[in-house]
Amino acid sequence: MTKMATQVSEIIEPVGPVSWREYYEITKPRVVALLVLTALVGMSLSVPGALPWQILLPAMLGIGLLSSAAAAINHIVDQRIDAIMARTHNRPLPNGRISNKNAILFATGLSVIGFAMLYALVNPLTAWLTFSGLVGYSVIYTMYLKRATPQNITIGGLAGAIPPLLGWTAMTNEIHPHALLMVLLVFTWTPPHFWALAIHRRDDYAKVNIPMLPVTHGIEFTKTQILLYTVLLFVVGLMPFLVGMSSYIYLLGSSVLNLMFFYYAWQLKFNPTKDTAMKTFRFSIVHLMLLFIVLLVDHYLLPGTL
Repeated sequence: MTKMATQVSEIIEPVGPVSWREYYEITKPRVVALLVLTALVGMSLSVPGALPWQILLPAMLGIGLLSSAAAAINHIVDQRIDAIMARTHNRPLPNGRISNKNAILFATGLSVIGFAMLYALVNPLTAWLTFSGLVGYSVIYTMYLKRATPQNITIGGLAGAIPPLLGWTAMTNEIHPHALLMVLLVFTWTPPHFWALAIHRRDDYAKVNIPMLPVTHGIEFTKTQILLYTVLLFVVGLMPFLVGMSSYIYLLGSSVLNLMFFYYAWQLKFNPTKDTAMKTFRFSIVHLMLLFIVLLVDHYLLPGTL
């Protein structure tokens, strides 16, 4: 703990002029882009035909701003452990490129603007649901679950799974079972996605006493869980077709993608190399992106399946 305190004390103040790129970095733009994509698909599947831009633009921006705020809060809360972990020690807060005060002001500003935009220009339901996602990720997951249980990502993953629901409610102002099914898809995808990264970074998490599954239960157990979750994801992935939410285009595309994810998980469990965990993690990102694009293509090529 003394070593951690010493490192943190050295990163309190910025070391020089702050670029906008530093603030952009703490919003985790690639993660936010994926979340906004799933929200866009939720919007598209909720209504037939073209989306009204008067709702589309503020909804996308508001969801993006609150998601970015949640990411920034994550950077603020985790800066002490980030300073020690190899993957994160060069982030803007641990190395002093952004002060803690400025990061808090930045995150607060994003939150207020994003919430106000959704509340005034979209609808209150979407505003409050998006805010609940921010609280779920930045407070419940980051501040508590992440440090409390090896099932942190399983439970906390719900916060990152709600963007399709947010997109749906933005257009319809109602919670629909089909939107919840898309949430279930992302929720089931999240553990194998993150645990693959956790295997690769196991020593980092052990060093800062974060109880990720590979640290508490071992790498082999985690690999088994990843494999089982990809089987579950395949089953959940069939449900949009089975309930009439999508057609054969989605069935074919999702089956191929989910079988590929299973293949990566199988390789990770039974025939791993040094890079297999990271390859699995990287593929999982592409997998989710393509899965939702297939949902979108299916919806517009074969309208009326909903």
